[in-house]
Amino acid sequence: MVYGGRVAAGTSIGPGARPALIRELNERLILDEVRRVGAASRADLVRVTGLSKPTVTLALANLQQDGLIRVAGRRSGVSGPAALLHEVQPDAGYALALDVGREFVRGAIADMSGTRRAAATRRTSARTGPSRAAEAVALGRVLAAEVGISLADITQTVVGSPGVLDPNRDAITLARSLPGWERPEVLDCLREAFGETVVFENDVDAAAIAEREHGHGRDVESFAFLSIGTGIGMGLVVGGKLHRGAHGAAGEIAYLPISDGLGADLKDARRRGPLEAAASAAAIVRAARRVGMPGALSARRVFAAAAAGDRLAGSVVAEEAHVVARAICAVVAVADPALIVLGGGVGQAPGFAAAVATQLRAMSPVVPDVRVSALGDDAVVDGCLAEGMDRAWALLTAGGR
Repeated sequence: MVYGGRVAAGTSIGPGARPALIRELNERLILDEVRRVGAASRADLVRVTGLSKPTVTLALANLQQDGLIRVAGRRSGVSGPAALLHEVQPDAGYALALDVGREFVRGAIADMSGTRRAAATRRTSARTGPSRAAEAVALGRVLAAEVGISLADITQTVVGSPGVLDPNRDAITLARSLPGWERPEVLDCLREAFGETVVFENDVDAAAIAEREHGHGRDVESFAFLSIGTGIGMGLVVGGKLHRGAHGAAGEIAYLPISDGLGADLKDARRRGPLEAAASAAAIVRAARRVGMPGALSARRVFAAAAAGDRLAGSVVAEEAHVVARAICAVVAVADPALIVLGGGVGQAPGFAAAVATQLRAMSPVVPDVRVSALGDDAVVDGCLAEGMDRAWALLTAGGR
């Protein structure tokens, strides 16, 4: 079957439309509603979609025959005959999400009901891009075995990592923080294991998707998710959809020409991008050393010292907030999001969001709400799963795996 886009409830389709197309559109409308609510009766679907009772009955029968939905039981606690409830068939397909980072490889598999069936995290020992890809494949196999399936049974795999896949060159680019990840062998390895439909997602973009699905982004149509830690990046959601740009590079704010601040470093800026060299965790450590803070330092220790009232540490945190606020001001002037969500080890540090908001009020033409992400270490996996589920349904309803 080939399904078209979603048809709004009550939409009229012209008399010249092919009967098969009308049937397919009706079935997609029914399937979307069952996915949205979790379990629905025929009467529920008639009321919500505006379709006739015979049309809904036929659509449910076809979807059940195709293995996409199943009868979940009967509705209890109502007068009269108990209505049959229909839900998504969980084993209709599976989505695999992998988060490939410098220190860890994380992954999870969900079935088509959205239930997470397996999840795991492994510390990586890889030193090259191809070996890191091999670790991701190995983790995928472990997760599939835990569910009782093989990689061939996975409907859609989404791999989240630093960098982007440039669709014009079919190559991973802008992944300097993950040594060797831009080598062509990485794509070859992952496609050989997961198939040509495997999708590559920027890790911060994936976290932004997770924020849209499970976090503060649920309440707004547009927001920017800024991850600040060992690196810096942004995912921009506009009109409820992730904005990727023509080359997949939207949100690569590490390259914004903001290269001043206590922790700025010209050599590091050439390697990582001006803003990342001025505002990442490494920049915070450089700034702390330059103002004379003693001992072994890390960004976490600098923030802890600032919270304890250390004057030098406080000046470093204030400067970091100023640099980040300038970057956000540039984003606001271009995209005007309703909300800024801060993630990453620096972005989620206690008190940092408030410091950024204070700086932003002094420079921005409008001031969006600034919040700290409540999502944890699995944010990239969560975002990849959300994207994987949507793509898996598109594949399933297009008539093939």
